[in-house]
Amino acid sequence: VFAVNGFLRIATGLDIGLSTKCVVIPKEMGMCHKIGYSEMRLPNLMGHTSMAEVILKSTTWQHLVHTDCHPHLRTFLCSLFAPICLDTFIHPCRSMCVAVRDSCAPVLLCHGQPWPASLGCDRFPGDEDMCLAPLTKDYKYLHQALPKPTCQTCPAVEEFFTHKRVLEVFCDSNFAVKVKLSKKRTAFEDQEYNIECQVEFITQGSLLPYETQSMIQQWLLINEKCIERMTPTYRPMVYLLVGNIEEGIIVVKQVYRWQRKDSQLTLATQKWRYHKCL
Repeated sequence: VFAVNGFLRIATGLDIGLSTKCVVIPKEMGMCHKIGYSEMRLPNLMGHTSMAEVILKSTTWQHLVHTDCHPHLRTFLCSLFAPICLDTFIHPCRSMCVAVRDSCAPVLLCHGQPWPASLGCDRFPGDEDMCLAPLTKDYKYLHQALPKPTCQTCPAVEEFFTHKRVLEVFCDSNFAVKVKLSKKRTAFEDQEYNIECQVEFITQGSLLPYETQSMIQQWLLINEKCIERMTPTYRPMVYLLVGNIEEGIIVVKQVYRWQRKDSQLTLATQKWRYHKCL
């Protein structure tokens, strides 16, 4: 018989096997849709006894899921907040918790939050028990292949510049990505954004435009304070993010405001094709 964590027994005060019920995963829990099942057990593995509580607590994690900090984050969180409706609870393995925590805790810290004690990895079973294990080999391979966006100080937004100065910056950079940002209006108080990216250039031979686009989107979601500064209103804003890849880390060095009336950035990106750096 699969052991149920002690903290859950205490939270409900009842035998979990007898007291749980199966309910449909609500529409508000978008992160737990399309995960292979549509019904969850209530109370869940976090000790939440009402659907209102589950929705409230789980929606605070949606933003982290969007950062794509680890490919198993959704599986890990949904196994706790919306456990699959089987005869027994299936916990995530300790190794899955450690892998997710090590990748995602720095992102949480970037937002001013430590990894919560309620998700301490010591409380989860070892891989020899019946539990959800990560596919670590595949992840490590992918993880090493692509540069990682990380938490960094937000560069000041530059609004006044010449195309010649921009070309000098391009010469010292690995990529330039045009970004269109706008705030979304949501039912909850948490902030969400529309992010559209278009790659202007990449000098890093191993990178593809699609991968660079995706990495810049992740960089913006991780560096939320930066995206907040760039979206003061609900009106869409356009920027050019220019930076380097240093030891497998994406570093954004310059942020230019791309205004229609100012053609300097357009001119710089056009001239770049034929430009010879000193």
